Amino acid sequence: MTEPTLPAEPPAGFPGGPGLFRLDPGVAHLNHGSFGAVPVPVQEAQAALRAEAHADPDAFFLAVPDRLAAARTRIAAHLGADPDGIAFIANATEGANLALDAIPLDDGDEILVTDHGYGTVVAAAARRAPVTTVALDPGLPDEDAVRETVLAALTPRTRVAVLDHVSSPTARLIAGPRLLADLAARGITTVVDGAHAPGMLAEPLAGGADFWFGNLHKWGYAPPGSGILAVAPQHRGRIRALVPSWEDQHGFPRSVENRATADYTGWLAAPEGLDLQQRLGADRVRAHNSALAAHGAALLAQIPGLAALPHTPGLAMRTLRLPPGVAQTQDGARALREELAARLRVRVLIWAWPGAGGIRICGQIYNRPGEYERLAAALPDYLR
Repeated sequence: MTEPTLPAEPPAGFPGGPGLFRLDPGVAHLNHGSFGAVPVPVQEAQAALRAEAHADPDAFFLAVPDRLAAARTRIAAHLGADPDGIAFIANATEGANLALDAIPLDDGDEILVTDHGYGTVVAAAARRAPVTTVALDPGLPDEDAVRETVLAALTPRTRVAVLDHVSSPTARLIAGPRLLADLAARGITTVVDGAHAPGMLAEPLAGGADFWFGNLHKWGYAPPGSGILAVAPQHRGRIRALVPSWEDQHGFPRSVENRATADYTGWLAAPEGLDLQQRLGADRVRAHNSALAAHGAALLAQIPGLAALPHTPGLAMRTLRLPPGVAQTQDGARALREELAARLRVRVLIWAWPGAGGIRICGQIYNRPGEYERLAAALPDYLR
């Protein structure tokens, strides 16, 4: 499925959306998917927790394990998860390393990854075993084509598949329920990078992966450094914290969460983000963000040389291929991204791909249609 050639009807502004954030109003923040943004109520909740920690450090830190368990229970309710089967982590890369270190592998075993995978997650896989990289053409038309391509790349030595839930550069669903079921039927352990799933997908854990990890600080409105690792029951006993702690005696998830005198306030405030989304109407937020991203993509698709890539309906990110020769290297992608930020004051993701790179835009409740119109009007000058 591709974007329409004419602009979609822009959604009305989300009531009160911009007022929930402290973003620079002079910048068009169209790159929510990279770092997220923290709403003011969540910032205030974290500030109150920090004040509490400073007022009585002993009381605060001694209570952290139980308070994290309570926060975990709140997060689990939003994700449809078992509170004892998830653990707070710093980010998706940490989740990848914890998961892969828990999988027993023999000499000759291989891990399957895709060329859409996030660099540090792929590196974590390569650290454990030889990897087979599946080339997924960004132009594959739908989820079935992605599924068939992944399954065709399996070999007799494949033991693990590390797949994006929603791919970062191309903004499409890869690890869908059918693909995960097919891999499980073949005895393949599945490790799913759900960095973009919490808050953007209604049921991020519905696929039943063996290991799944996601960031809460992107679409879940949590403070930076907030993520979740979900582990199927049969694997939990093999999870080992990257650094031993006094909570090791309790096993997963407490052993993973304990970081001595670390700053736990982001994790403790993280449920406030998903609670806020629920109060705003989670389905309404997701529909608005998806429609806004679709509107922006339709505008950009009118620029000569840009081509909308197939996408997964309902996501709040869209990607278009840039003209041939543009951003085909990491340095070229970085230069274009920074030029747009410095001169146009627009934040987008530019990603490199052989032959031609891509541009990814996002929709969030603080965005307005005029920001995408500003980008579409000026972008041709930066592509010449």
